[in-house]
Amino acid sequence: MIRSTFAGFTTAQLGMAASQRAIDLTGQNITNINTPGYTRQRLDIASLNTQKGDFYNSNSSIKVGFGVEMTGISQLRDPFLDAQYRSQISKLGTTDAHVAGFEQLATVFDEATMAGVRAALISISSSLSTLSTQAGNQEHDTAVRSNMQVLLNLFHENTNRLHDIHDDMKTGFVSTDISDLNKILQNIAELNTSIKNSQVLGNPALELQDQRNSLLDELGSYLPITVNYRNKNIGPNQTVEVLDVNFMDTNGEKHTLISDERYSTFNADISGHPVTLSFTDANGKTIQIAGNEMVDGKETYVELLGAGTVKGTLDFLNKSGDFDNTDFKGLGYYEKAFDALVNKFATEFNEANKAVKKDADGNPITKNKLDENGDPIEIKDPDGNSYNPPKYEQEYEYEDRPLFETSDGSDTFTAANIKIAANWLNGTYGITASNKLINNETGSTADEGIVNMIKLLEKSHEFSVDPGNGEPPVMFFNGSFHDCFANIENTLGIDTKSESTMLQNQITVLNQTSNSRDGVSGVQLDEEGMNLLHYNQSYSAAARLMTTLDEALDKLINGTGVVGR
Repeated sequence: MIRSTFAGFTTAQLGMAASQRAIDLTGQNITNINTPGYTRQRLDIASLNTQKGDFYNSNSSIKVGFGVEMTGISQLRDPFLDAQYRSQISKLGTTDAHVAGFEQLATVFDEATMAGVRAALISISSSLSTLSTQAGNQEHDTAVRSNMQVLLNLFHENTNRLHDIHDDMKTGFVSTDISDLNKILQNIAELNTSIKNSQVLGNPALELQDQRNSLLDELGSYLPITVNYRNKNIGPNQTVEVLDVNFMDTNGEKHTLISDERYSTFNADISGHPVTLSFTDANGKTIQIAGNEMVDGKETYVELLGAGTVKGTLDFLNKSGDFDNTDFKGLGYYEKAFDALVNKFATEFNEANKAVKKDADGNPITKNKLDENGDPIEIKDPDGNSYNPPKYEQEYEYEDRPLFETSDGSDTFTAANIKIAANWLNGTYGITASNKLINNETGSTADEGIVNMIKLLEKSHEFSVDPGNGEPPVMFFNGSFHDCFANIENTLGIDTKSESTMLQNQITVLNQTSNSRDGVSGVQLDEEGMNLLHYNQSYSAAARLMTTLDEALDKLINGTGVVGR
């Protein structure tokens, strides 16, 4: 039996239509080569054939297809590379937030190009040396006090800058990071609705999917996410593709950020310390993912985020490294270390300026020395017998002549509350020239107290921070005041260098992943040019097929059946 007369024309026509549509699609790819977020598109085609065979068949009845069928247009994307890219950008987001925080701290503690705390300590030592040559000289005492005030001004300036950094980061965290994060989640959910509605009408909405993929990449920089696609039935034999976005917390629990049209919202509380973060997921459940919780009877900082810009910012705002048993030296570490330096400095100098109490005749006043139980320590003769009356070890009584006091009345000095003592400021007393009897040390010079202060600036001290919760103090440095500040500066430099190196490595890995993804999803001019030639030839061949069929049909109609005319 002869094949249907116009079946071949249909085959040729479908081939021409498919080639024409492929050429159109290639042009779409080429014109969008510079469009941000554009994904290369491909024409999906399938061979068109009958679905069932005849009941009766024979060797001469060979079935031939009816051409090509265009089944749709799809994007060229690799889900594995997408997941890898979003995982890498999430890690990079954490490190980038760390580096940004350290760069702000450098303006406080980096004194490589400016005169600051260390220079002020040197000036104090110099003025004390001058005072020691003329003990009691009011002019030189005023010079020491002036240099001390310069140091305190630097303490105040630095702590104010630290507080400004803290406040600015907290405000920016809410107004920028969390606000943008919530907006991204909302936009993705709205795009889900638009894409689904377009697909219901037969439009694949590939450009909307490009917008959504760009937002998913941006969301991945804030939080570690996983993206799942699933088909949703909307009618008999009709489905649309919907998207779900989740993130896995550090406890291994999966949370729903976006489910089709529903999305979660994040909320941060910056009113106290630490900054707390919670979110209401797409199912309406509110979960705290960063903040203090009671763990084994102690208030402990708990965070469920594994990576992302949000985690990096929270690390910097909430964590203090060794001082609170966390894994990152954030802003709190440097604030506490700086306050510990100030407290040790003020405490030591106040102690050094104590003076021995004297009676009306100018003789030192003594009292019984007490043991650890608060009992007088008795002196016995060489045979071990008590004297009659008993004799006790004596120590001198001292009067406080503090050089510094706190502005808020607290017992602990900080960079914010330290100030020059009022009685030193109004001239009631000055630097104690000779307090050689302090700590039962003996001396013979009239400037012993001043020399002792100079030595205080040079000797080693133990600097520690009380972590609270009944834990013992954490010592972070042993050395001079000058070296302690340099240690804080060096610690910041090491942390900055470490995070910057990690950031560069992560950028390199991310770029490699991005290049691999662009190799699949990006538009390549050479490849598209080859496609133009290929589809043009295919179109020409299909047109030639139609011409050939036309010639055969003309022969059949006009060149046969003429016998007997």
